[in-house]
Amino acid sequence: MSHAVSPLAPKSNPTLPAIEGVRFATAEAGIKYKNRTDVLLAIFDPGTTVAGVFTTSKCPSAPVDWCRKNLAGGTARALVVNSGNANAFTGKKGVETVTITADIAARAVGCAPSEVFLASTGVIGEPLDPTKFEGVLAETATRVADGPYIAAAEAIMTTDTFPKVATRTVDLGGVAVSINGIAKGAGMIAPDMATMLSFIFTDVAIDPAVLQGLVSAGVVDSYNALTIDGDTSTSDTVIAFATGKAAARGQAPIGSADDPRLPAFKAALEGVMLDLARLVARDGEGARKFVTVTVEGAVSKASARRIAMSIANSPLVKTAIAGEDANWGRVVMAVGKAGEPADRDRLAIWFGDVRVAVEGERDPAYSEAAASAHMKQDEIDIRVEIGLGDASDRVYTCDLTKEYVAINGDYRS
Repeated sequence: MSHAVSPLAPKSNPTLPAIEGVRFATAEAGIKYKNRTDVLLAIFDPGTTVAGVFTTSKCPSAPVDWCRKNLAGGTARALVVNSGNANAFTGKKGVETVTITADIAARAVGCAPSEVFLASTGVIGEPLDPTKFEGVLAETATRVADGPYIAAAEAIMTTDTFPKVATRTVDLGGVAVSINGIAKGAGMIAPDMATMLSFIFTDVAIDPAVLQGLVSAGVVDSYNALTIDGDTSTSDTVIAFATGKAAARGQAPIGSADDPRLPAFKAALEGVMLDLARLVARDGEGARKFVTVTVEGAVSKASARRIAMSIANSPLVKTAIAGEDANWGRVVMAVGKAGEPADRDRLAIWFGDVRVAVEGERDPAYSEAAASAHMKQDEIDIRVEIGLGDASDRVYTCDLTKEYVAINGDYRS
């Protein structure tokens, strides 16, 4: 089942530069989809450090378990990603599949299986045939190149309607380093660490423990601030690979979390993550509206996050947005059910620049026409003032349309 490209898709994609030490290629393995690429093989030069964050689901996929185990080594030589089958809830067969796949990739690349990282996305509960990889990985390894990244992003899509890429370049002590990212995700998106699949590549020379700290912190206000439907996947994976090649151009390696160059790199990394997270929200299954929910005046950032997620995950709020209905009563409902400190009589709510409610009742100057005009936009902003503190937070989501039901009603067929 194919779907029209989301109306919220970007009009153009950035051109991602080559990252020294990263080469990749894609292949058609026929795992689920016909006549399209469904496997990505990336190969990294020796010395590449790695960091990752994974789903908090208590039913994680076999590839997630595999990556968690190998992350402790701190080094990576290969990444294999497939779409069409999540290799989740597949028991001993799933474990065998990741072991065999890593062995196949290790032979093709010339490294240890423990240096191979794996990710799978698609249907849960269907065994994934490892011979699909036997047929393509060795040949794919002969075709690897330093681009184009858009092809890598296309190979990992499932119900996505467009590939997702982002990039930044940052000056570290007079040496330019680049950060490229790709992501996939359109449904089963609600994070509790990171969501969907996302892979980040950089030539910075950095200690794996320092990189891990940056990735763990970076997901908080990017992938973790994202929800499509409130469902956390079994397969959520974010992995960053740093080749260290910038050292040859004069970049002194970053070995500690208090390195004065770190804030600039951290900001660039988080910029890539936020770009990708927002692209996922723009490609929410069936989405017609990109929605930003901001909560201010809360007692803590954590409280603001929970209230914002309560609003963003409410089917009633999301269907009202789909219907272009400025139904602020549903926002009141979502604030009230969040279980967080809130005072009905201090609450204020905005749709765009239009304040629709204040001090526990409808704004006396409320204009239905102005609120409705905002709801007709492609990008919807909901802002809530709790009135109890000075903490705030922001999350990203989309509307809930009939198309979402259609996509997920026959997902396995």
